[in-house]
Amino acid sequence: MKGKIISRREFFVAGAGIFGLSFMGNFLRKEGLISSDDRAEVILVKCEDRREGVRKSVEALGINPFKNKDVLIKPNFNTSDPTPGSTHNDTLRELMALIKDMGGKKIRIGDRSGPEPTEQVLLKKNIYELAKEFGAEVINFDELGENGYERIYPSNSHWKEGFLVAKPILEAECIVSTCCIKTHQFGGIFTISLKNSVGIVPRKGYPFMRELHSSPNMRKMIAEINYAYKPSLIVVDGIEVFVDGGPMQGERKRANLFLAGTDRVAIDAVGIAILKELGSNKDIMGRKIFEQEQIARAVELGLGVKSPSQIKIKGVDSESSEYAKRISKILMEEI
Repeated sequence: MKGKIISRREFFVAGAGIFGLSFMGNFLRKEGLISSDDRAEVILVKCEDRREGVRKSVEALGINPFKNKDVLIKPNFNTSDPTPGSTHNDTLRELMALIKDMGGKKIRIGDRSGPEPTEQVLLKKNIYELAKEFGAEVINFDELGENGYERIYPSNSHWKEGFLVAKPILEAECIVSTCCIKTHQFGGIFTISLKNSVGIVPRKGYPFMRELHSSPNMRKMIAEINYAYKPSLIVVDGIEVFVDGGPMQGERKRANLFLAGTDRVAIDAVGIAILKELGSNKDIMGRKIFEQEQIARAVELGLGVKSPSQIKIKGVDSESSEYAKRISKILMEEI
């Protein structure tokens, strides 16, 4: 039988099963057949204006996850405390404007608060009025009713019987997580994108927060919540950050920056590196970034990059690029 003649590229791609994916990956990169840079990209924008930070960071990422999709924004509404205690309304407003500009359809804002009641937070922050400007819907995750949640069981979970997740999160076509950079004095150590997911688990009428805050595995359990879903975009407001205390009030420092990306582990690693650069508490300064339990557990679950070498921080201009180099150096020194 006459054999099939295959191209040089087909030969080497077929050989992956014999020689191993790592070997083949290196060869294909050298041959220019695939990209040599497969790192998770985190955009960094040095700025003092939140509208500028949102737009520049998302546009520089070069993706459009919104077009022709219904979009759910998951903010940081733990309490109504001023940013970084909660998501700034200017950040939320510009995100909704950008989603509309980029072809998004229906916008929803969903979260639950605690210890401050969710409805009180939404009213104090004027979120209903803000949403009306864009025809957006506001969803209080604490008021979804008994059929409004789904139980999730992560692999090797530290939750006793799994946990419930708000169905709007699980059913969303596109999720934007918008969060702050801050320390967390009540056991979380830090709260950026991974911990922002705690708000998708109900509090009112359920024991999950008692279980979380009483467990020695609290930080691992925080990471496990992220197993339930994957955001299409993460936007981080780092104009002001808490370098100690938090999450409601704490010692403030100005970082004057925004971050954007799609990888929660990469985003949080960069956020912690920023806290280190600014000077933070011993729980941040005294531990390697990828040894932080939230990060380590998220890596185990396959939720993002596995090491600092897999992160590329990209500045949008000369000032941003110079600061990105400083943060990259902090990350790489920990390898």
